[in-house]
Amino acid sequence: MRILWGLVLLVTILTSCKDDKPIELKTDMDNVEVAIVETPVAIKRFGFDLSNFKVQQDTVKRGDSFGELMLQHKVDYPKIAKISQDFRDTFDVRKIRVGKPYLILKSKDTAEAAQFFIYENDRINYTVVDLRDSVVAYKDKKEVKYVEREASGVIETSLSEAILDQGIDYNVTNNLSEIYAWTIDFFRLQKGDKFKVLYKEKYINDSIYAGCEPIEAAYFEHNGKPIYAFAYENDSLKSIIDYFDEEANNLRRTFLRAPVKFSRISSRYNLKRRIRYYGNRIRPHRGTDYAAPVGTPIMATADGTVTESTRRGGNGRYVKIRHNGTYSTQYLHMKKQKVKRGEFVRQGDVIGWVGMTGNTSGPHVCYRFWKNGRQVDPLREELPKAEPLPEPLRPAYYAYINPKKDQLDCIQFPEAPASDEDLITLNQ
Repeated sequence: MRILWGLVLLVTILTSCKDDKPIELKTDMDNVEVAIVETPVAIKRFGFDLSNFKVQQDTVKRGDSFGELMLQHKVDYPKIAKISQDFRDTFDVRKIRVGKPYLILKSKDTAEAAQFFIYENDRINYTVVDLRDSVVAYKDKKEVKYVEREASGVIETSLSEAILDQGIDYNVTNNLSEIYAWTIDFFRLQKGDKFKVLYKEKYINDSIYAGCEPIEAAYFEHNGKPIYAFAYENDSLKSIIDYFDEEANNLRRTFLRAPVKFSRISSRYNLKRRIRYYGNRIRPHRGTDYAAPVGTPIMATADGTVTESTRRGGNGRYVKIRHNGTYSTQYLHMKKQKVKRGEFVRQGDVIGWVGMTGNTSGPHVCYRFWKNGRQVDPLREELPKAEPLPEPLRPAYYAYINPKKDQLDCIQFPEAPASDEDLITLNQ
């Protein structure tokens, strides 16, 4: 019975407390202020935690020099001199370029002395100069993510337009034109020609686009004729990467088509050329002129030995190369030569820069071509092909390209837009 009355009393107390205000319990903690401490977020770039420094970020301005920048940030003359003299191979202070970004990491104390100078050579490569007690300079790279890309296109007007329509890096156009330079005349492409490519795109921090790698494999259909191209390291040519077709034939010729990139022919080889300046008299032009801005690199079109590198009369500054007992080439009107007589050069090596020396009305390189001691038009010559892949290397080559060929074959071409006639038919 006592237990029953106890339960009734407990229920009564709890019910009566429902509508009462809650009892406020005060403690000494009510007068204590709670401070929330935020942990600084580490911002890492170029291998440094930038929160540990006072950071100055800028770009090289016209008139800036490395020495002046360092003096402005409390780096003394001996350190500047040491960097300039002892680390020229790593960081040539004379070659910092206007517009290039740089960071100066300074100490957080009152001195704010520069401790590191970071120069961005390009989007990926950078150079670090450690300005602390013992000066050191080194090169490094940002972490890059490579993403494989498949692309295809059908030419309606031009190769470049077909590539841009697919959202492909414009450099792919240049790569394709170089790969197929001797097998396809890109000035005579036909509507309906098709292409497929495999290549890799580069990204910094997973999102910042940093360009594309050379094409790994390609397919080009010109006038209904398919031509495959696969990048492969040719051990017989000192590890040079060449492009071969599905039968291991080299797509390259022993000569490049032109000694400069991204140029146009301003004057062709013409033995009956008349010049108004000379009273419209016939003055044979035994070279092919490629117009290009002053300073454009000029490349050796084939392997060979430099026989002349000098300046003479209307030729201006020029280089002449003997390739073998049959062929020689000459490059006129240079601003400056890069090679000397007796040097051996490889195809694609820079031998000088476009200029206006000698008799010339504008910047260009006059490219001259000798066959058996007689000057000829290189664009009309059936030049020898480069050597195919040697037989012992072919089994490994076929094993390497077969998956890539299958991948190319599986890429679909974009659908052609419906024509007006198609739309009329659909609406009927």
